[in-house]
Amino acid sequence: MTAIVTNNFRFHNSEQFTEAFDEASGNNMYLFIGRPIAWSDENSPDTPVDSTLQSFNHWDDMIALKRVTSSDIKYVVPRYDWTSGTVYTEYSDVIGSLFDSEFYVLTDDYNVYKCLFNNSGAGSTTKPTGTSNSVLTTADGYKWKYMYTVTAGDALKFLTTDFMPVETDATVSAAAVDGSVQVIKVINGGSGYTSAPNVIISADGGNCTATATITSNAVSSITVTNVGSGYRKASISFEGGAGANASAKAVISPAGGHGYNAVRELGGMYIMMNTRLEYADGSGDFPVAQDFRKIGIIKDPQTYGTGNVATATTLNATKYLNTTSASGTFSNDEYITGGTSGANARIVATSVSGSNVTIRYLQANTLSGNYTAFTSGETVTGASSGATATIGGLANPEAQHYTGEVIYVDQRKAISRASDQVESIHLVVEF
Repeated sequence: MTAIVTNNFRFHNSEQFTEAFDEASGNNMYLFIGRPIAWSDENSPDTPVDSTLQSFNHWDDMIALKRVTSSDIKYVVPRYDWTSGTVYTEYSDVIGSLFDSEFYVLTDDYNVYKCLFNNSGAGSTTKPTGTSNSVLTTADGYKWKYMYTVTAGDALKFLTTDFMPVETDATVSAAAVDGSVQVIKVINGGSGYTSAPNVIISADGGNCTATATITSNAVSSITVTNVGSGYRKASISFEGGAGANASAKAVISPAGGHGYNAVRELGGMYIMMNTRLEYADGSGDFPVAQDFRKIGIIKDPQTYGTGNVATATTLNATKYLNTTSASGTFSNDEYITGGTSGANARIVATSVSGSNVTIRYLQANTLSGNYTAFTSGETVTGASSGATATIGGLANPEAQHYTGEVIYVDQRKAISRASDQVESIHLVVEF
């Protein structure tokens, strides 16, 4: 028994994933950052493990979360800039791996074109231009179909060196012709033709017409004079002209016609999320003067102590110690220990007001005294700084740990934050 997962299945999954970010879906999706602790090898981050324990561990080193909405995601495809001399793959209705090839281009005008004919494998030397709904034939013999233009806003948010946003242009879609034949390719020119033979199209559609051109007594090209419509299959034969053995193939458009659904036609099986972390985002939920090594997406985390799915724009994920009578200066990333409880934690950030210090901290199961709670009134001591302070109160995070579903994790080298810095995080998920 043989089977395949079709492209339509992949498109279906990408569409379902996209719908999860729509506010009307009832889902709330958040990007999170975490892991201020160094990897055992900083040049080779640990590979994520998909396990129950690991899903808990993501919470243990989570710093903060920021909500991702439908305006923060986009279908994207691999980026191919038009470059003179490149041989682009032409559209085919029989090639199953078309999405693995360069069959469309992005020009410096931010226009996107699909290659319908590459002049028998020649290099492209004339940049396609214009936004006409008609097939564009350039001086180098290529035939292109204008698909859409990347807007300035989408270029700023979703255009990277490797990927580009893809969307369907409503005007192009409305003009598309389902089951049209834009190109008829000569397979064998035959011989002995003294005049151009008639092109006979036998098929289940209608109204497609074409004319043949002969060169050196052989059929050299076929010009489609009417693209027709409704074709799902077609065969080409020739009549007259005194020659023989010419053969050709009609290339049938995708369902709906060229440009009807640019996302599917160009292989929009990738979803890009772009989230900006701006300075001390969320009034300090995202601390500066700190780094992180883990980025992820979590669905439907809850607000602490409510049992309700969170809706806030940002959430902190760390616990707090409100201390008094501080002596010395605590350092980010150092370990602190409770003198009475024996609790251990790692400092994420501090806020100092005179001798009062608010300490944000994480506890992980790699620590001695893991998960042991600090107690009010005890003294905490910094392992490297030697600083001390008395706990006057404890505060919980805004996000309820171990709720929701972690659906994506990316572990990477350290990304350092600063008070004057904005991070634009692009995550691409392939289906």
